[in-house]
Amino acid sequence: MAANGYRRRRVWAVLGACAALGMTVTQAQAASGGTDPFGVRILRQQALLQQEKGLSAFAEDPGDEGDEDESGNIAEQADQYAEARTSPGIVAPGAYGAAYDQLSDLPRTGGSWSDLTRLPYNSDDARYRDINSNSSGGAGKVTGRVTGLAADNHGYVYAGAANGGVFRSSRGGGHWKNISDRLPALSTGDLQLDPRGRLWYATGEANTSATSFLGTGVYVLDDPRKGSFSPRDRVGGDELESTSINALRFGGNKVWAATTRGVWSHSTKSLKGAWKLEFAPNPDYLPGGSKASDPSAAYKNITSDIAIDPKDPSKVVLAVGWRGGDTYNGFYVKGSRGWERLTDGLGDLPGNSEDVGNVTFARSADGSRYYAIDQSPEMTAENPDSGLEGIFVSKSGSPTGPWTRIASYEQLRDSGSALTGAGYQPGIQAWYDQFLTVDPKNPDHVYAGLEEVFETKDGGASWSVPGPYWNFGFRCWSIDPAKQSGDCPATTHADQHSVAVGSDGGAPYVVVGDDGGVFRRPLKGSANAEGHATDWRSLNDGTMDALQYYSVGVGTDSRGLAVTGGLQDNGQSVLRPGDSAMGSNFGGDGGDTITDPDNGCNIAAEYVYLAVSVTNNCAVNDGSWVTDPSNATSYSVAPPDNATGEARFIAPLNADIKDKNTWVAGGRHVWINTHGYAIRSGGEWFGAYDLGEGHTATAVASSGGKVYAAWCGPCNNQGFTRGIAVGNADGTGWHQLTLPVDGTVPNRYLSGLAIDPANSDHVLLAVNGFSRKWTEGPGAGVGHLFETKDGGVTWKDVSGNLPDVPANSVALLKGGVVAVGTDLGVLVRTPRSSGWKVAGDNLPTTAVLQLRTGPDGRLYAATHGRGIWAIDVRRLG
Repeated sequence: MAANGYRRRRVWAVLGACAALGMTVTQAQAASGGTDPFGVRILRQQALLQQEKGLSAFAEDPGDEGDEDESGNIAEQADQYAEARTSPGIVAPGAYGAAYDQLSDLPRTGGSWSDLTRLPYNSDDARYRDINSNSSGGAGKVTGRVTGLAADNHGYVYAGAANGGVFRSSRGGGHWKNISDRLPALSTGDLQLDPRGRLWYATGEANTSATSFLGTGVYVLDDPRKGSFSPRDRVGGDELESTSINALRFGGNKVWAATTRGVWSHSTKSLKGAWKLEFAPNPDYLPGGSKASDPSAAYKNITSDIAIDPKDPSKVVLAVGWRGGDTYNGFYVKGSRGWERLTDGLGDLPGNSEDVGNVTFARSADGSRYYAIDQSPEMTAENPDSGLEGIFVSKSGSPTGPWTRIASYEQLRDSGSALTGAGYQPGIQAWYDQFLTVDPKNPDHVYAGLEEVFETKDGGASWSVPGPYWNFGFRCWSIDPAKQSGDCPATTHADQHSVAVGSDGGAPYVVVGDDGGVFRRPLKGSANAEGHATDWRSLNDGTMDALQYYSVGVGTDSRGLAVTGGLQDNGQSVLRPGDSAMGSNFGGDGGDTITDPDNGCNIAAEYVYLAVSVTNNCAVNDGSWVTDPSNATSYSVAPPDNATGEARFIAPLNADIKDKNTWVAGGRHVWINTHGYAIRSGGEWFGAYDLGEGHTATAVASSGGKVYAAWCGPCNNQGFTRGIAVGNADGTGWHQLTLPVDGTVPNRYLSGLAIDPANSDHVLLAVNGFSRKWTEGPGAGVGHLFETKDGGVTWKDVSGNLPDVPANSVALLKGGVVAVGTDLGVLVRTPRSSGWKVAGDNLPTTAVLQLRTGPDGRLYAATHGRGIWAIDVRRLG
């Protein structure tokens, strides 16, 4: 087989894998190789060429005649983020709640955190029209993923961020105020207003993406227009702790919860008392069950939605099943023998387990219609174009049917979609992207969310795409920096998750939540000839800082500092001195990053799987690279493990703390770059050490040429193992450390390393997950921070009274102060203190994935849900 043919298939396989991971791909691809070994670059390059031919940006590559399918690793990659917190087993209910209680008992240091990214983030910033940027795509101002929305008829809108909590707006969106920062979990599963006007907040995002978090239950706010949530607002006990919730549904005097551990219910009249487990298809796999420690336990009781008959609330249909497929998948109703699989009378809606996956229901206000979206596990595994079984309607208004298919992925593709080419069509990630709602005054007017926003005004006879994935490839698009997106109207961000219909002053509108925040348009809005809406308004004005950072970098820049970081599905942000809004200089998913402390525009930014790019001018570009490729100011420099797929989704990338021009990247191999920001190709990396087949790096650190690399493999709960290798940047002296077999270093995910600049044998190790009290798995052990003073020969548990919560990052600060970034914020300990303290005031209790010190002496925290924050290190001592 010709090498170039293989590369073409890799390109499209990568696009499909990106879809399955719930991320927006970058906009262009190197049609015949280029310097990106993985074959993925900005699709905009292709869009430009295809536009000239009158084709879609995702048109099929005519040279691809192979049938190679790389979908086999989709599920594993999508779970990588969760693996860090659950391996080597599963987490029992109560873990996060107990950690929060421990955190609440700790004292605080002095100082206050500053939210550096609470300002608009313009994904179409005209300054950054470089080759690896998504600027000009049309989404405009964005923030992090929004997975829950609710709206009333008085202009109030409530938005639940993926890991940022609940925000309230009294102006139909914008001018947001957080109302949940006192809760122990800020991960959003669902957000609903009940018939009494109370706001129900289900914690624990359940879309099974790579960046989902567990929750601590359901909370209710009696008067959501005032006040805020507190822990005492929780419904029931701890039954729904350490789980995720797909949906809340109301019927009669009962609320139903579709969770990753079965279907539960509770009275809506009295919020006290325990939740009732209504149905779990495989109860032995629940915590405390005989098979709770089985490697597949986390996937055996997943439910996605609940449909309640509006005419008889006792008639309920459960949508049950893992999006990857399992024998228990299907629709269930309660019969004389309990819950039974529903197979007869469904009509076009499938009842077989192979074709029932992630499902979303919606009913009309008058009770005459029920609608459903169904993702097929079989299609997801076998169809390279889409995993969407279809959109269906029950015209009887009963959730038991009969159901009629009103949209296939082909129909949606041909309705004005931006996703028309082979390998990436509507519903390709229907397991991750779904919403559905019905116009309260018109049962035939429906909005459906997949990767894009779809609309029908005639009950599904015809469809349009008011919110296309992006504008690249459309004839109206151009890269002209004088315009947002050429002559195209603004669109929404890609990947839809939530929707609500509200009104203000009698004017109804629809609000959608996606990987880029919240967008609004009139319920019966206007559109151009292609069916693309001309009236979307971004509600991401900077007051809802829900940005999900993986990393942070800081460097001097003319009059001050430049702050940059990699984001989930929102590329790389850059904030330069004097900016009133951040810009996006790299597109797609941003991963780890390195920034020159002496020049903040020297940046190395990771896409995913070690797809590293470098720029020496912050990627400032006017788009002239389109006509003259030599004008590009970013360069693809991915290490070879990117091409072979032997790296984590977000792989570690770091600079030597004593030599900013020596970089370490970790995949299966430990890669060294000694050319610093002058690197121009992936071939310049040096392979220092092979961690071993099946092993991939989870953290790397280097000081004066001595390198430590933590790894896992397998990285899930099916035989989880971990280790640490140490050696020199020149390739000499490498060996695997023998970690203690007595459990001193737990058999859990090793997430962070910090080297003492005065002694490279003195290292701190951060360990993720929960201790054996909460984790059912071999060798889970105890503790989250470990220390060696002899280069890893011996280790000591120095966790002390550190709360039992996943630790993601560790930093050794001046004066011997240790800072640890956890899933509940930042904790510090000084050499003189007897225990840990919460670092400063203001920082929300959200996940801190990376800590770095800046050239200004401040500690910077990249949170995965509430932006980038900074605090003066001197106040932490």
